[in-house]
Amino acid sequence: MPFDARSAKLLQAGSHITIDDCPGLRLEATNTTKPWVYRYKSPVDGRMRQVKIGVWPGTSFAAAVVAWEALRAVRAAGRDPAMEKKQQRATAADVVAADKVAKAASKYTVLAACEFYWQGHVARNRAPKGAKEIWRMFRTMLGDLSSVPAAEVTRTQAFNLLDSFADIPVQAGKLRAELGAAWDYNLDAGRLPESTPNWWRQIMRGRFKSKGKQIEGSNVGLSKRWLTEDELSTLIPWLPNLSDTVADVLTLYLWTDTRGSEIVAMHVKEITEEVDGLWWTIPKAKTKNKKRPGATDLRVPLVGRAEQIVRKRMESAQNGWLFPTTTGNGPIEQKIVQEAVHFHQPYSKTRPERIRPRLPVTHWSPHDLRRTSRTLLAAMGCPDAIAEAIMGHMQPGIKAVYNRHGYDKERREWLTLLSRRLEDIAGA
Repeated sequence: MPFDARSAKLLQAGSHITIDDCPGLRLEATNTTKPWVYRYKSPVDGRMRQVKIGVWPGTSFAAAVVAWEALRAVRAAGRDPAMEKKQQRATAADVVAADKVAKAASKYTVLAACEFYWQGHVARNRAPKGAKEIWRMFRTMLGDLSSVPAAEVTRTQAFNLLDSFADIPVQAGKLRAELGAAWDYNLDAGRLPESTPNWWRQIMRGRFKSKGKQIEGSNVGLSKRWLTEDELSTLIPWLPNLSDTVADVLTLYLWTDTRGSEIVAMHVKEITEEVDGLWWTIPKAKTKNKKRPGATDLRVPLVGRAEQIVRKRMESAQNGWLFPTTTGNGPIEQKIVQEAVHFHQPYSKTRPERIRPRLPVTHWSPHDLRRTSRTLLAAMGCPDAIAEAIMGHMQPGIKAVYNRHGYDKERREWLTLLSRRLEDIAGA
């Protein structure tokens, strides 16, 4: 039928009228409006589709016919108007979404990206001490770059930041690695646009190499220090000049050949009286091998001075900790012992107003005592497998698969011999 305004006005919801001279053009009625629609069979896939042209009477019949002719011409050219309109809407939505991401990225700073990475990954997967250090690094080393939008960091800015720490290459390398991981994490989470380059992975690669330890401004290189028997004969009798805590920890380094972090975290529930004597069983979770599937708890026989120290400290333990903090809520940190040793070195300039006894044996750290005990075991003829078991080192390769012996008997035998040897050296 030809278009009639009166008929259109009386059109009921759910019905429609077609126009004789305009195939596919129809006026439909809904509960609220009367839209113009072009219905057609798609030349692309043969399906029936329709395109909304406008709403009558806002879009007049004449305007609807003009739009219908344009759409019909598109269909005649072998294209599908509805599909093209859908694609245009999708493209427009992508543009809007991209714009939103860009605007959000402009407010998302380097420090915010680092914090997101730290909370989502570091705090969940690293030990508290390591996680705390990484956050300290982000907080203190980013400088002015911390307030720069993360997506806008340039290659030059990244280079300048890392290069500013060239004098401390180990720390600079750690910063580079953590920033690279932070950018990867943010990209994976969609916090940064996919086009954002991760400069931290590309620049300064392989340029941060340790210069070795420096003492009094002099580079002492990467040598692994251990104490000779003559040095031990001087140092062991001198240890009581230190605080009881520091002296006891250092003694346990020598008599147990365990790590400082394991010693300071010793708890009474880990100490057991067994048939052959006193034992300290370090839970796997406290060892360096805690993330290795084949690792087990570390069994340490306590003999000689180690047994004396542990028995004495068990009597005054606070909340079970043998080396408690002043509040007794937990163990002291390993660095307390490290700082104390440095404080008493003859070359230490820390708090020069404090008069204190100076170590008669210099240029060593607490961990060097562990290396010293291992060297003594080797000199005494202790088999490598037993010595490594004492230290808590896992066996390499296929040995770790097939050799499941615990070496408890051998540990006690050789640590007893080590205790006797240390006493001979101390009394020399």
